[in-house]
Amino acid sequence: MRDTEPPKPKPPFVLRKLRGIATSLTLIVIFAFAVRIAFTWDYVNSHSHQALSVIPFMFESGNIAVSVAQGHGFASPFRVNTGPTAWMTPVYPALLAGIFRIFGIYKLNSYLAATSLNILFASLTCIPIFFAGKRISGVGLGAAAAWLWAIFPNAILLTFQSMWEACLSALLAAIILWATLALAESSRPRDWIAYGALWGLTLMTNPTLASLLPLLLIWLAYRARTMRHEWLALPIIALGVALLCCIPWTVRNYSVFHRFVPLRSVLGLQLWLGNNPQAEPPWLGTLHPINDQAERQKYLEMGEMDYMRVKKREAIRYIEAHPRHDLHLAALRFVAIWSGGTSHPIRDFENNDSSWFRYILLFNICIGFGALLGIILLCVRWSVYAFPLAVFPIVFPCAYYATLALPRYSLPMDPAVILLTVIALAGIFRPWTFQKRSKSKREGNSGNSELPQSLLSPSRAATL
Repeated sequence: MRDTEPPKPKPPFVLRKLRGIATSLTLIVIFAFAVRIAFTWDYVNSHSHQALSVIPFMFESGNIAVSVAQGHGFASPFRVNTGPTAWMTPVYPALLAGIFRIFGIYKLNSYLAATSLNILFASLTCIPIFFAGKRISGVGLGAAAAWLWAIFPNAILLTFQSMWEACLSALLAAIILWATLALAESSRPRDWIAYGALWGLTLMTNPTLASLLPLLLIWLAYRARTMRHEWLALPIIALGVALLCCIPWTVRNYSVFHRFVPLRSVLGLQLWLGNNPQAEPPWLGTLHPINDQAERQKYLEMGEMDYMRVKKREAIRYIEAHPRHDLHLAALRFVAIWSGGTSHPIRDFENNDSSWFRYILLFNICIGFGALLGIILLCVRWSVYAFPLAVFPIVFPCAYYATLALPRYSLPMDPAVILLTVIALAGIFRPWTFQKRSKSKREGNSGNSELPQSLLSPSRAATL
């Protein structure tokens, strides 16, 4: 007779209760929402209501939204009438325009409504983070990652300080990550169609995330092939649906500008702003047409498409003429992305006495190193989840290393960064959990033969 281990005693009732509370997704979302409401309440009460009604909307997204709300169409990103634009994709300006039509243009209620929408997006991001972590390594890891997101300072401050698409982009990126991990086990075309539609909405919100689409589809094709699904047809379906969602916007751009502009036109300017004789991270808005009258006049005289083409040519010429300085600028932007916005973290940490600033700086640096360690751990364990998690922090920010680095730019990759950090912590403090899979395989892997391969991966057996 085979020896069997005696049943393990159940943990005490109080411990089970505490564990249930700690892993409650509802509680995590409510906490995240409450924290952001509290910070927003303090921010609103400590700033002029008149200023809050106007200043947050005086950037491109707000200016375009004002134009849409006034019935002038998707146009005028610079607070003056400059005509139609493809400066950014339409989803977030359309949301702001809807808020303006309901609550009024440049009204405090509009600011509160837009902030509430950002808070909702940031709080709901806990949900896909939780389920992605649960799929990777159980409820414990999912809950820990969701709690870490709930207190992540960038995801708190950007809800009320930035009227941009960052919070919505983070939510969509987190859903894409969760959906990618789940879709690897599905052979139903409707699931792949829904995945393509999700990508279509995401591209119409933040085109920079497009850099991840082919990589994630390649991984999904590989997973589908290992699970003996339609490894080529299903990814092609998803890609086709995503492209179909973008076609109306691309057709609109061509009909307006008579140029092929798939998503947005601003790359040339961003490349030039980050690569010119005056460039010095962190970028403070210098030379941007919204602040610089001379550049705005050039934009008006040349038109958007020609202006962007000229700026792109000037940027490339500067990069070719000053490669060493350009590499220096890219290095500073790399540091800024991973430190939360500062290109000189050590100097700023020493010179700034604010405990809150130091907390934000250390938090960002720690999760950066945590993400690196998490990627290494998943690769060492040969986890099937290493690739889809790693492409977010490795590939997504590359566009900003070459152009501009602002804190809001990195928020879409931060859900994956948070997950990788928690994976790293699990590997450090409970390394034995990653060995459970080999034991279960020796004791009867045949009983699990009907399970998808991803459920039997090394990382799946780990619990935090």
